[in-house]
Amino acid sequence: MAETDVHRDLVLVLIFALTNFFRTKPDVYVSGNLFIYYLQGNPKKRVAPDVFVVRGVGKQRRRMYKLWEEGRPPDLVIELSSRQTWREDFDVKLPLYEQLGVKECFFFDPEYDYLPSPLVGYRLEGYEYVASKVVNGRVRSQVLKLDLVDTGETLRFFDPRTKRFLPTPEEAAQTAQAEVEARRRAEAEVARLRRELERLRGK
Repeated sequence: MAETDVHRDLVLVLIFALTNFFRTKPDVYVSGNLFIYYLQGNPKKRVAPDVFVVRGVGKQRRRMYKLWEEGRPPDLVIELSSRQTWREDFDVKLPLYEQLGVKECFFFDPEYDYLPSPLVGYRLEGYEYVASKVVNGRVRSQVLKLDLVDTGETLRFFDPRTKRFLPTPEEAAQTAQAEVEARRRAEAEVARLRRELERLRGK
């Protein structure tokens, strides 16, 4: 299914945020728009979540994700609903994710136009999904240990431990640039102090 610019950009931002968040965890795999094949011998049995996270598997790059080889379904899936996809998301994908054993499933409408509530979540209890409680546009993911937050403009991840949103690519680049500039200033100050010390010694 073709995507709008809004959907594609948000998928990339969410994958970046989670990939960066789990960068030190070798057994957490983050991906999206990658085919998951769930029935060996039947290539038509596949699904491609917008964003998904799997714990307990390696980070290596994959062309596809085969459940019978990996041994684990995704622990979390995020789907960005649109006019073309929202019915399939709830009528087809949600029951499938429930059947596959995906622990948490979230749906977000980035255009604020198609879902009754822009952010909807489900958590697997036993073998059935139970709706997660979304309060003021915020819902906790037990898989991620993060909050999914509808800001009124987009979907963000919030870390309750640091009390900060996970950075977007632009925010991460700004932080990196600020760190480089701070390092340069510190190095320049060290050099100045050394010159001053040498001058004093010369006296």
